[in-house]
Amino acid sequence: MYSLKPINITSTKTNSTEPLTSSEMGKLWATYMGNSKSKCILSYFLQHVEDEDIRTLLENAYNLSVDFIETIKGIFEKENFPIPKGFDEEDVNLSAPRLFQDEFYVHYIKYTAKAGASIYNVAFPLVYRNDVKEFYNYCIDSTKALMDQTKEILMNKGFIIKPPIIPVPEKVVFAHNDFLNGFFGHVRPMQALEIAHLYDNIENNVTSKALIMSFAQVAQNEKIRDLFKRGENLTHRNLERYMKKLSNENLPAPPYLDHLVTTSSFSPFSDKIMVSHKMDMFSMKIRAFGNSAAVTARHDLGLLYSRSLLNIQAFVEDAAEIYIENGWMEKPPHAADRDHIASDK
Repeated sequence: MYSLKPINITSTKTNSTEPLTSSEMGKLWATYMGNSKSKCILSYFLQHVEDEDIRTLLENAYNLSVDFIETIKGIFEKENFPIPKGFDEEDVNLSAPRLFQDEFYVHYIKYTAKAGASIYNVAFPLVYRNDVKEFYNYCIDSTKALMDQTKEILMNKGFIIKPPIIPVPEKVVFAHNDFLNGFFGHVRPMQALEIAHLYDNIENNVTSKALIMSFAQVAQNEKIRDLFKRGENLTHRNLERYMKKLSNENLPAPPYLDHLVTTSSFSPFSDKIMVSHKMDMFSMKIRAFGNSAAVTARHDLGLLYSRSLLNIQAFVEDAAEIYIENGWMEKPPHAADRDHIASDK
């Protein structure tokens, strides 16, 4: 394998003393908030797990979240940056009865590891200070290792259907005028990247549906419970459309995970952390739809993602309004309000 040639640059700048940029502040803040949430949720999962392999996986995920939080705290403290409140023991009830079966934890870790990897990979090109670069390198490497452990458990315990197998091409073939067709004329079979992203969206959404179903089951506030039920129905409709596309091509889809949620109605989580979690998960769907649309050529698949995107955006906005109404939303770091400063004089 090729190794990059070293570049030796002499610089008089002391990188570690540079102020944090807006990108560095924003990404560190978001990483802190997300991992303070994960720490609470994983601490509850660890109270109700019997399989020792899955327990080890949860412990690894929990310890990574704690490690990420403490590292960011150290950077923030050096900069006199206020430590976010995030989520803490007030947002989790460790004595609540079991809400999920062990298998669900593995699917959940895979979903959240994918979300984390997406955030960390986007962050890395945007950060320049050495300590922040090293931190996101560590986040990327450790999250990849966690994902490998997750896949190993999913496959060895028979918890997953791998992405569909398709024939190896016999030769190089160039596209014709019907390549973009999706509604009229000859509609070609889905190509490999379209299948991969459709499968990935289904896999994400079956986990999301089971989780939001459990949240609707235990939420205390009626308005929030209704929001979760709406999100569950929205996710179910999207899943039916995605699965039908694969079925029409005689390709398998990941199964539903609803049966991995128990019948408990006693909430282990605060309404605050559950609303925040679903805002994050639905926001990640928006990013996933963008990635999917970028590699999708068939018009019917493009419309499928566009239709889902509009519904998801409406859900996230309504959830954010509830979050703000309850006084739960912490403001991220932001630019100076010059008009406000001028008006104070």
